[in-house]
Amino acid sequence: MPSILIDETHDPARESWVESANGHGDFPIQNLPLGVFSRGGDAPRGGVAIGDMILDLGKLALSGLLKGPAADAAEAAAAPSLNAMLALGAEPRRALRRCISALLAKDAPERAQVEPMLVPMAEVQMHLPAHVSDYTDFYVGIHHATNIGSLFRPDNPLLPNYKHVPIGYHGRASTIRPTGAEVIRPQGQTKAPTADAPSFGPIAKLDYELELGVWMATGNDLGTRIPIGEALDHVAGLTLLNDWSARDIQAWEYQPLGPFLAKNFLTTVSPWLITLEALAPFRRAQPPRPEGDPQPLPYLWDEADLREGAFSLDLEVYLSSAAMREKHIAPMRLSHGPASNMYWTIAQMVAHHASNGCQMQTGDLLGSGTISGPEHGSQGSLMEITRNGKDAVELPTGETRTFLEDGDELSLAGRFTADGAVSIGFGQCTGVVAPAKV
Repeated sequence: MPSILIDETHDPARESWVESANGHGDFPIQNLPLGVFSRGGDAPRGGVAIGDMILDLGKLALSGLLKGPAADAAEAAAAPSLNAMLALGAEPRRALRRCISALLAKDAPERAQVEPMLVPMAEVQMHLPAHVSDYTDFYVGIHHATNIGSLFRPDNPLLPNYKHVPIGYHGRASTIRPTGAEVIRPQGQTKAPTADAPSFGPIAKLDYELELGVWMATGNDLGTRIPIGEALDHVAGLTLLNDWSARDIQAWEYQPLGPFLAKNFLTTVSPWLITLEALAPFRRAQPPRPEGDPQPLPYLWDEADLREGAFSLDLEVYLSSAAMREKHIAPMRLSHGPASNMYWTIAQMVAHHASNGCQMQTGDLLGSGTISGPEHGSQGSLMEITRNGKDAVELPTGETRTFLEDGDELSLAGRFTADGAVSIGFGQCTGVVAPAKV
């Protein structure tokens, strides 16, 4: 497990000559996340967020301001995806971060050379940061698993294997989109509890799931494993992830093989990849397991991961109906809670995924599964908040919701905070529900 590396890029006193970065809620100079953007008719290329601007890595690569591994990383990032850059591993990524931080720091002598490389965020289109090789969604939010299980198995909400193995399923990479992609209400085969036979049509129980996305930087050869102590060496960084879910399809299809069409119609991610280097000040000890819980098997157990495998991260979900937006009413917060509600760590997810020799690849995306808390107001899905539609949520307009309706805008937000560190965030992860295409 790589130790926490704090350097000058995390200095809370460091400010940027890009004025919008100073005090920015998501993208101060201490963050410097990676993404892919395009402007006008230009080809997509890599960039770094700084305040409300983007530093064009294609132009930076040609500037002559970078040398060695930092130059290699910038050159690799000057492409329609960051896969080539991520495949270089952590050291070139860290070198590029340190150079960019110095170039953007207040009083940097290179300001006149760098300033023309900035592009206003408001003028760009964001793309996925990497070509997604494969997508796997885990189920590491223990309170979500308990909340959902209690709806259907009140006497035994957690299945026996949950505390022994990080459970996951293979999702659909082709339907992953960056924030802002239209959420077209899916159609599918469903069966109401009182119906004699199933029917096909637009689904009624459209839901969201609040998750973290994990971008893989490097993988492993087929037939080999990734030791847990090396797992984070293979991870590039994190994103927010919304695993849109059709609960009525899910209820009818999931036995005996689990999620399929209920989950694969769309997955939304925030487009900025927050690197592990930026997250160093926010690494925390994994919360201790409750007394009596089994200790993971040796391939899932690492003392360093226990000490610094979790993150000090607060997560929030907001809902805005079409009527709310028409009346200029602020979005309503549906839930909030800490990411420490994850029962399994990211390193445990990666190590388990490769434990049977499965080949992980650059650009693979892992979802954490829904992150919920045990209290009302901390749940990460409407399925939990409304108890499968039994308890409606009232909006400021007087409207009610059990599940998402056409015109609803759903937004995820996340903020990393720690004493003595400048807080950083992910940026937007949003989607507006559109009617089914019948």
